[in-house]
Amino acid sequence: MIERYTRPEMARIWSLENKYRAWLRVEISACEAWAKLGVIPKEALQVIKKKASFSVARIDEIEKETKHDVIAFLTNVAENVGPEARFIHWGLTSSDILDTSMALLLKEASDLIIEDVHKLLSVIKRRALEHKDTVMIGRSHGIHAEPITFGLKLAIWHDEMRRNLARLKEARETIAYGKLSGAVGTFANIDPEIEAYVCKKSGLKPAPASSQIIQRDRYAHFFNTLAVLAGSLEKIAVEIRHLQRTEVLEAEEYFSAGQKGSSAMPHKRNPINSENICGLARLVRSYAVAAMENIPLWHERDISHSSVERVIAPDATILVDFMLHRATNLLDRLIVYPERMAENLRKTGGLIFSQQVLLLLTQKGVSREEAYRIVQRNAMQAWERGGDFKKLLLKDKDLARYISRAELEQTFDLKHHLKHVDTIFKRVFK
Repeated sequence: MIERYTRPEMARIWSLENKYRAWLRVEISACEAWAKLGVIPKEALQVIKKKASFSVARIDEIEKETKHDVIAFLTNVAENVGPEARFIHWGLTSSDILDTSMALLLKEASDLIIEDVHKLLSVIKRRALEHKDTVMIGRSHGIHAEPITFGLKLAIWHDEMRRNLARLKEARETIAYGKLSGAVGTFANIDPEIEAYVCKKSGLKPAPASSQIIQRDRYAHFFNTLAVLAGSLEKIAVEIRHLQRTEVLEAEEYFSAGQKGSSAMPHKRNPINSENICGLARLVRSYAVAAMENIPLWHERDISHSSVERVIAPDATILVDFMLHRATNLLDRLIVYPERMAENLRKTGGLIFSQQVLLLLTQKGVSREEAYRIVQRNAMQAWERGGDFKKLLLKDKDLARYISRAELEQTFDLKHHLKHVDTIFKRVFK
């Protein structure tokens, strides 16, 4: 999945080269801070900044012996720097580097995902305005309810995606914290000024209090935010899958020339992109659960969270990035069938106006219970035997005592249901 679908910008973030570059960036910034305090000689700092480098292949080779990636990294850097390397990692513990650099990577990945959401919002808005007045049936429990427009459905998605954008920005801030406070967070062998300097230079904030690690509630917040976003994308995809069913066929994924839907049935046009999004959402949710389980660690730190985050950090951000691109393209090219929407709207012979008749009867002084009985009696006859709901009502003597033919005709008017569409659009798109 990662190799096939990752776009270059996201792949670069999670490459080993970029990870070690982030580690080196934190280490050198710490050396600069120590030099400002006079602990590291300025001459040594210049050598470190000039010579500090690494080789991914060499780190891998060293790690086979050390079984410790940070030590392997530091050993390789020291090979390139020489004697002055004794000042690198001064007073630090591995998690000072790992967690501070992870904040940098997650921040960078967040920026790409936020950019993706903006693109999706733009497409949803365009399609919503395009179909603001495209009338279709609204469904509850999958059953015909009352008329809406396809544009309103899209407006709801836009409103939800805006909330996802706000949550993403908040989650980005929540994980944008670094720590350089030593083995158990007490600053025993490092000055808090070092942490403040490195974090400021890196565009992060110092964690007000930390153990050996940044506390994992921050990560849980971030990955749960991605899971909610993935859930919203799945919601859109599920809707499209339902609308594309042969019996409904009100909307359909774009089917390109030469595309095949089935190895056995040449006629098939399947909602594969939507189904793909639904499947990936399950994975992203599982990563959120894993992040939640990383919150309770032993005492000041154990290592049980580390293996989890090596998987979920790149995978979750890569998948969400991919899902957003797929959803954007899907909605951009979605084929909409207004004629089929109108046809389906008429399928129940006017039953969609039952609430208006009910309310009109109560306005005429009929109790709600009696009004419901009159309307439902005719509705069930139309449902079970077919026919025109309005014609059945016109023949009902109980209803005729309260409602004239002209009044009944007025209740069967689509405009009644759509009169506030403009108001809703103003509220959503402002």
